[in-house]
Amino acid sequence: MSLSYRQPGVVLTDRRFTVPLDHDNPSGETIGLYAREVVASRRAHEDLPWLVYLQGGPGFGANRFVGKPAWLGRALEDYRVLLLDQRGTGHSTPANRQTLPLRGGPAEQADYLTHFRGDSIVRDCEAVRREVTGGAPWTALGQSFGGFCTVSYLSLAPEGLSAALITGGLPTLDGHADDVYRAAYPRIERKVARHYDRYPQDVARARRIAEHLLEHDVVLPNGFRLTVEGFQSLGIMLGGGEGSHRLHFLLEDAFVRTPGGTELSDAFQEEVQALLSYASHPLYALVHEAIYGQDDRPTAWSAERVRGEFPQFDAAKTLAGDGPIVFTGESVHPWMFDCDPALRPLRETAELLAARTDWRPLYDPARLAANEVPAAAAVYHDDMYVDTAHALATARSIKGLRTWVTDEFEHDGVRAGGPRVLDRLLALAHDEA
Repeated sequence: MSLSYRQPGVVLTDRRFTVPLDHDNPSGETIGLYAREVVASRRAHEDLPWLVYLQGGPGFGANRFVGKPAWLGRALEDYRVLLLDQRGTGHSTPANRQTLPLRGGPAEQADYLTHFRGDSIVRDCEAVRREVTGGAPWTALGQSFGGFCTVSYLSLAPEGLSAALITGGLPTLDGHADDVYRAAYPRIERKVARHYDRYPQDVARARRIAEHLLEHDVVLPNGFRLTVEGFQSLGIMLGGGEGSHRLHFLLEDAFVRTPGGTELSDAFQEEVQALLSYASHPLYALVHEAIYGQDDRPTAWSAERVRGEFPQFDAAKTLAGDGPIVFTGESVHPWMFDCDPALRPLRETAELLAARTDWRPLYDPARLAANEVPAAAAVYHDDMYVDTAHALATARSIKGLRTWVTDEFEHDGVRAGGPRVLDRLLALAHDEA
């Protein structure tokens, strides 16, 4: 039985579904999915078309909105919205250090997690759609990894879509993870340089923190061992519209004098552990590189290997001179499974996924080239997380896809831009712009 309740301006309904773990074996094991239906209060009794929102990630549950902020208010003018917790996230059947041992050992856990990529998410959507809409197609809005899933949707089940809207999420169709990271590291370096141009005082602050971490063994209150590599990974903040400012405020209050000497402050450590811990989204770390696996080549800790091709990211070498510490970005590394207590029990599982060579294709270039679904994509110029050249190459491969290339927003434009981004995409998809 579905439960409905109200927030300012909206009516919410909890929806739960049961789907096969492996859609190729529909009579086998099942898992649970959770989604939150949202409709404008004044239209709650109307028969509206549906929009399904596919969250970025992988590994994050759908946004927990209060009311109708960001893009949601614009969507609710026309749609009944389904905020889907993709498999393994949010209120859907969880996949984490506490639950994965129910599968067995690391080999069984790794096999299980092969079913948590975009192709399975699309087939979940199709199972849910038939139940929710009575079979009518719906609009998909995919942010970041949700955009990757939307391109898979256009490849695997375009008949389920009335329109496809993508924000910061056009993937490379055939590139290996190595290609993704070779393109990413120079982009990250540019973002870091812009941060230091804006806040030149942060050069000395970041160097001081890195020096402290190389000289001291720092364990955060939650048990996370903070290394210099962990500190550098805070650069992931630079991919958001307010990220540079937030990083600056974090760095300015890093140290405090104590009777035992200068230490990293409790306030700094508290904020850093919240930013670095994977306790709330372990799937992100486990399958992040697997979302690029499509052939018989292992991902093999691609971000870590490719980082070695860019020595400017080596903090120890940087500190031997007088240059700035170069932060890193959206990437997962083996050391995370040693430092983070939420990931530590899953290290062997992660190793097996990194070595896997039997990934199935996620995209169908021939079907995309024949696409008939109205589609539009926001491409954020010099997006820190998704390479612009890769995105535009994919855009050219999808028949009829219209792009809006802009440097007005960073990767989080669909949130930061309020209704404007979704309004623009709807206009493009419906040939109104």
